[in-house]
Amino acid sequence: MVEGKIFAFESMGLVDGPGIRSVVFFSGCSLRCRYCHNPESWNMNAGKTVSPDGLMRKIVRFRPYFERSGGGVTFSGGEPLLQPEFLAEMLSLCKKEGIHTCIDTAGAGAGDYERILGLADLVLLDVKAAGAEKYRGLCGGDISEPERFMAALAKSGKPAVVRRVVIPGINDSERDMEELKAYISEKIPTAKAVELLPYHKSGEHKYKKLGLVPALADIPQMSGEKTQELWNKYFSGR
Repeated sequence: MVEGKIFAFESMGLVDGPGIRSVVFFSGCSLRCRYCHNPESWNMNAGKTVSPDGLMRKIVRFRPYFERSGGGVTFSGGEPLLQPEFLAEMLSLCKKEGIHTCIDTAGAGAGDYERILGLADLVLLDVKAAGAEKYRGLCGGDISEPERFMAALAKSGKPAVVRRVVIPGINDSERDMEELKAYISEKIPTAKAVELLPYHKSGEHKYKKLGLVPALADIPQMSGEKTQELWNKYFSGR
């Protein structure tokens, strides 16, 4: 049976999908987002090796909380789609147990998207940027892979919640919001909601621990009030 690499497990998360959820953080990410608050997740070999059965034994202990709150399990990262075989196996085991599943992803994976989406219940999709140039400048990657995932998501019909981290002076203008709104309409027809998340600096201590310098060290945190105003204006009707 395939094994996976994870760097953290949160037993009862409240912001990673509906209800109370266990959150499994997969190791490995091919992106280097300038605002990343989990740099410890970049290394695919970081964390610990787990088996699907062993991880499921840990997850099912929290079933009563899932059932009472309408929650379940969220597979996050890092980028969970970079471990497609392990992710598919976990989704399959959760389905057999009747546990609701969610994938928290940027879509920058390694394929097998149809199979994975056929097993998942919900997708939290982090849309980094609405164009190739902006995407490359913010994440250091190629937007073609996330768009391949978006095409598979649209074909699957699975519901999605779109997320965007809003950063002062970088993507918080009205033009940025208009571009995001149009991009969602074009690429993600199954989007049921949009969440704007204010950029914060709570992960900067992790960079120092790893001997790295945060890319946005000189950028202030995003105002929660302004973030809410943008959401009210552009996305409250979804």
